[in-house]
Amino acid sequence: MIAAMGLFALLDANSKLLSGTYPVEQVVAIRYAALLLVLFAGRAAVPGLGGRLDTAHPFLHLTRAAFMVGSGVGFFQALRTIPLAEGYLVYFTAPFMTLGLAALVLRERTGPAVWGWSLLGFSGVAVAMWPGLSVSGPWDAYLWALFATGCYAAVMTINRLLRHETGAAALILWSSLPGLLALAPFAAMGWVRPGVVDLLALSVNGLLAGGATVCLAIAFRYDSAARLAPLEFSALVFAVGLDLAVWQVLPSGWTLGGAVIVVFALVMSQRAASHLQAKPSGNA
Repeated sequence: MIAAMGLFALLDANSKLLSGTYPVEQVVAIRYAALLLVLFAGRAAVPGLGGRLDTAHPFLHLTRAAFMVGSGVGFFQALRTIPLAEGYLVYFTAPFMTLGLAALVLRERTGPAVWGWSLLGFSGVAVAMWPGLSVSGPWDAYLWALFATGCYAAVMTINRLLRHETGAAALILWSSLPGLLALAPFAAMGWVRPGVVDLLALSVNGLLAGGATVCLAIAFRYDSAARLAPLEFSALVFAVGLDLAVWQVLPSGWTLGGAVIVVFALVMSQRAASHLQAKPSGNA
């Protein structure tokens, strides 16, 4: 799980470096193309690698692919302006959104305590954003990050509906190929010819995304979501480290204060949700 968070942070940092030169459609399309190339090269070397490619739920996979494109584009646009750490704080509200979607879509029980802690978590993000909440502040970046986080929460919800389809090959194919087909025309219209080094950097995004996906799959094979979820906070450590190493940006006191509130609220929200799920229902 920690390896996955590190790879995602490297993916976002690499995308942030590329964002000043290349349009988002090109960056994300090349990411998908590289990931598909690795998938089929791996299956050519090892037949059947990653399991079956077909699915019994094509509509769910296509919906998931659409939200993944939204998440990738949203974070790319957000990180053009704000540091990784600030973007990740907004991302940490995804579990709260997932709880809401689980209640609406999956009809899972969600008690008032869970919603109370969720509100506290969103207030933590507001604390971190407070210095930039002015007329001239990076409102568009925060809105893009919020949009991307909502898309990511939708992906996590659909993943739960697809939990019985465990093959990595199908997950990669059905998320990458529709995304590539959707973005390719827009990427072609705004294409910026990359040099050899930049083409390599653009392609590395696919490897980072694929590696993170595999690490997540392995993590959830060995332990439960409840035990693994707190390890997602390691992403903030990677984000702060990369902000400092690459852009010489230290998190502000507001960012650190907001991070403490978000982490505490998420831990308490998960505890409340686990306690609620452990209770027998009235029909039991």
